[in-house]
Amino acid sequence: MDTLNRSLLNLCNTVSELRSRNGCPWDRKQTTLSLRKYLKEESEELIEAITEDNPEHLCEEIGDVLFHLVMLSEICSESGYFSLEDAINGINNKMIRRHPHVFADSPTGTEEELKIQWEKIKTLEKKKK
Repeated sequence: MDTLNRSLLNLCNTVSELRSRNGCPWDRKQTTLSLRKYLKEESEELIEAITEDNPEHLCEEIGDVLFHLVMLSEICSESGYFSLEDAINGINNKMIRRHPHVFADSPTGTEEELKIQWEKIKTLEKKKK
């Protein structure tokens, strides 16, 4: 886990450096809106790699999508909206809430029952917002 943490931190630092005053002019001028088309392209390439069932290509495309997600998070952090840590904690907490059969003492049902439970939890979350 320490190597994973270090690797993610290294990527975050690389993106931060790319966006810094002494960084790359192209990366510095990117916005969440300008990155949409690149994220779409990379996501399509990721889907292609999944379809190919090619582990090397899949690894590369996961990396490309991850780069764009970190870049988007960096831009949002620079704007004071949220940090990558906020996004990670948010999705982690959501997955724990939506899987009470794994993380709480809730009985495991059939796959169909779990889908229904997921939708109920999702609906309750949206009502709270």
